[in-house]
Amino acid sequence: MTLQAIEAAAARMRGHVRVTPLLNAPLLDRLAGRRIFVKAECLQVTGSFKARGGWAAVSALPAGARGVLAMSSGNHAQGVAWAAAAHGVPAVIVMPSDAPAVKVANTRAYGAEVVLYDRVRDDRDALAAGIAAERGLALVPPYDHPEVIAGQGSVGLEIAVQAAEAGIAGADVLVCCGGGGLSAGVAMALDARAPGLRVRTVEPAGFDDMARSLVSGQREGNAAATGSVCDAILTPMPGALTLPILHRLAGPGMVVSDDEALRAVALAFRYLRIVAEPGGAVALAAALFRDDLPETVICTVSGGNADPEIFAGALARFGG
Repeated sequence: MTLQAIEAAAARMRGHVRVTPLLNAPLLDRLAGRRIFVKAECLQVTGSFKARGGWAAVSALPAGARGVLAMSSGNHAQGVAWAAAAHGVPAVIVMPSDAPAVKVANTRAYGAEVVLYDRVRDDRDALAAGIAAERGLALVPPYDHPEVIAGQGSVGLEIAVQAAEAGIAGADVLVCCGGGGLSAGVAMALDARAPGLRVRTVEPAGFDDMARSLVSGQREGNAAATGSVCDAILTPMPGALTLPILHRLAGPGMVVSDDEALRAVALAFRYLRIVAEPGGAVALAAALFRDDLPETVICTVSGGNADPEIFAGALARFGG
């Protein structure tokens, strides 16, 4: 994993993946008691940053691959399905049966074949490996893949430029974290391009495997596979590739509750007029509701593929 790999991935996706804005709202700053800048990846193609990693991986498939297979609860699924369709290659996506219906429907709409599995009873990795071997498909996991990490690192390249334009030389950069692909890629890019910006991972309570792993230096797992509204970032443990990067470059991990994530969804809509899903809003929740942060914070809103009922419930409950 190198800065050159991130730059190469960014070059391949130029003209296909959007440069998303870095947003600020004075009323949101006033509420938080600090300046908050939001990297709005919810405005990305397919509705999340996963379009970046999907394009990076599919555009660099190994010779002889007959297509691509990905595992995802929905955002990586859509990113890979979209990229595969654009490159004219078949895609099979292994998704949990409890994934939001809108994410399953959108993945199929991009032309991918969806294979559903049970998070608790089924071995996702074994199922995916079997299908990939049988059909000759290249396996593209959601975070523990060099090209996926490189693609997500393009977010960090953009943040470095946009922060400099905004006059930000020092800040914590809060990143929504599942397995760590986005946070690892961003950390590598910022380490090279904007060393005054420090990545901190943010996870939902009960699924803080990355925060615990950053303390121990070992890959810590979660006791449960389900149980949070933040479906997009419920992963069993950090990646073997991502943890060493973050252990070297990131600050302490942070954790927020489901209620805080839902309140952040409502506030993002109220003050920034963007749609965020709960898992994509955990970094904003930490920026809003945690005290151990500097006066300027940059955070990702990493996805906007919200289940309509959950989104409407967040607005009704917390005031959108």
